[in-house]
Amino acid sequence: MTARSPFEQFGRDVIQIEADALAALAQRVDAQFARACEIILAGTGRVVVTGMGKSGHVGNKIAATLASTGTPSFFVHPGEASHGDLGMITPADVVLALSNSGETDEILLILPIIKRMGAKLIALTGNRDSSLARQADAVLDCGVEKEACPHNLAPTASTTAALAVGDALAVALLNSRGFTRDDFARAHPAGRLGRRLLVYVGDIMRTGDAVPVVKRDALLRDALLEMTGKGMGMTGVTDKDGRLLGILTDGDLRRLLNRNIDVHTAPVTEVMTPDPKTTRADRLAAEIVALMRANKIYVLFVVDEQHRVVGALNMHDLLRAGVV
Repeated sequence: MTARSPFEQFGRDVIQIEADALAALAQRVDAQFARACEIILAGTGRVVVTGMGKSGHVGNKIAATLASTGTPSFFVHPGEASHGDLGMITPADVVLALSNSGETDEILLILPIIKRMGAKLIALTGNRDSSLARQADAVLDCGVEKEACPHNLAPTASTTAALAVGDALAVALLNSRGFTRDDFARAHPAGRLGRRLLVYVGDIMRTGDAVPVVKRDALLRDALLEMTGKGMGMTGVTDKDGRLLGILTDGDLRRLLNRNIDVHTAPVTEVMTPDPKTTRADRLAAEIVALMRANKIYVLFVVDEQHRVVGALNMHDLLRAGVV
């Protein structure tokens, strides 16, 4: 049996220390957390996040998370703030200051100006008795018993705790604002995430003459020609008003090989599959992928409220749209 590397144990120890810190942190979410949420919701400006060093890196992420979940926010470096960037902060804003010690010089230097302008201050700190905490309108406690660093020096568990509190704040605000999937999608239009949340069936379905359909009185021969011409590997069968009655696919044709069917005279209604699965144009394309996989199908007709055919799509259309 291969001996385990000591690195494995180091990794487990770090993760366990940080997990324990988060578990303890959850028990300390109190009225101050609720107060911080109320301050932000009552504000008419933005949340301005600031922090130095590792706290600054965490602050950047918190600001980005807030902004993408319905709370306008941005990050200001405290060192740059004291050299002119304080002009980015207005009395209508809420300042969220991160400092594990609560005694970071660059942050303490700008606090009097922030307080004088009337902006609300929320402290995210590991020291409730610190200078930062004493001047804050609300204090978010992210203190940890020890860092994951063996010397108890490098910010590890404390930065994980601060990040978790920031996420908790963002999600609490998200829920309070009634922030929806569509709201989230509008803030994430690019990449795979945006495509999954923004692309609807109506955006990618084939329409008009590109949709293979024949009337119910058509012959199997006519259906074969329609399938060949439209290149979707199937055709729909509709009534005189365009309502979908059935579908004929490549698979149906293969199964016909064992039957004595004359393609020139057989009516398409004799060999079609009646009442096929359908969808609506206003459904998310990502949901259709799950529907197709669950039912082991690769094509779908899109119908309206009267079950009239308005479009069609297959798995290749979903792949081209980047939804799959």
